[in-house]
Amino acid sequence: MGITVENMAWLLLLATIVAIGARRFRLPYSVGLLGAGVLIALSPLTPNVVPTKELIFTLFLPPLIFESAFLLRWDELRRDMAPLVLMATVGVIASAVVIYFGMTRLLGWDWRAALMFSTLISATDPVAVVAMLKEAKATGRFRLIIEAESLFNDGTAAALFVVALSVVGGQDSSPLAATATFLKVAGGGLACGGLVGGLVLFLMGRTEDHLVEIACTVVAAFGSFLFAEHFGFSGVLATVVAGLMLGNIGPLRVLSAKGRDDAETFWEFGAFAANSVLFLLMGSQLAKMSYMPFLSAMGIAVLLILLGRAAAVYGVMAFFGRSRHRLDWLSQHLLVWGGLRGALGMALALGLPANLPMRGEVLAVVFAVVAFSTVVQGITIRPALAKLPDQAI
Repeated sequence: MGITVENMAWLLLLATIVAIGARRFRLPYSVGLLGAGVLIALSPLTPNVVPTKELIFTLFLPPLIFESAFLLRWDELRRDMAPLVLMATVGVIASAVVIYFGMTRLLGWDWRAALMFSTLISATDPVAVVAMLKEAKATGRFRLIIEAESLFNDGTAAALFVVALSVVGGQDSSPLAATATFLKVAGGGLACGGLVGGLVLFLMGRTEDHLVEIACTVVAAFGSFLFAEHFGFSGVLATVVAGLMLGNIGPLRVLSAKGRDDAETFWEFGAFAANSVLFLLMGSQLAKMSYMPFLSAMGIAVLLILLGRAAAVYGVMAFFGRSRHRLDWLSQHLLVWGGLRGALGMALALGLPANLPMRGEVLAVVFAVVAFSTVVQGITIRPALAKLPDQAI
């Protein structure tokens, strides 16, 4: 069932109570929401909302991705663009390869199930990562790198997922065809984001009304995502591009100072609301899964995902050991441990073909990985972030 006004009001009320309690007991907000979601799933007060890929993609991801991209500063971002691009492409592919071979060789998974699992879980999730960074009040270069990387590599993972779907579906699986599909999905997303972002900037230049300016940002956030997804392109990359354009070009040319301030406040609340309801729904869905038959697969999957993340981070950063892009070892370790999984992986898993071999096991393992990532990594990363040597650029 789709989400209603009554359900949204009830979930926001619960999120507010959880936020107050989490602050008082010094627990990560996302962990509290996930736990509350599990509790409401076991109670008679459960909202009749079933999270689906379409619901997560159309309602929750656009505001969360746009808010992060809108606040990223291009002059800071471009300083580390080289390692970011490599981690969002080569790093994600390397991680997927490690996970794929581990699931097939160690667990004997069907290659189709392993391929779909490795592509949908290979990238860090911007929803979980940004929530973790906000709760930890992290600043500086480390926050910029991990937040920007989570935004970019999501687009890569979504494109890889489409390629994997075509391979599993029996379409041309040659390296050339797979590469062409990947470039089409990623490139189309970038183009859609640029087109919608440019159109919105043009409209902004025709008004000084701050309310109209905020409305334009809403059009950019949802319009870019839905426009790209309509044509089978990456909605994540489209929204990232639109957010970067409005957040960086807008204040220089067309976005008024008041419009900028009001838009930041508006999107801060929008991200809080979307993030809160999404984590509650994730918790409620986690409570409904059956995990006992797949405990060994879950444990091995968690280890493989951490191993794949380590291969991506250490492998890419080895190229920049003697350059201005280098990261100290502590920052690299935290990049590995802070690579949380969350809503995107769950959304893609919920959209898996009904005839996929081992679909039930794939879903259970994905949800278990998300729970481990949110609870264990989310709790332990916070005190570790305080030990970073430089919290300011």
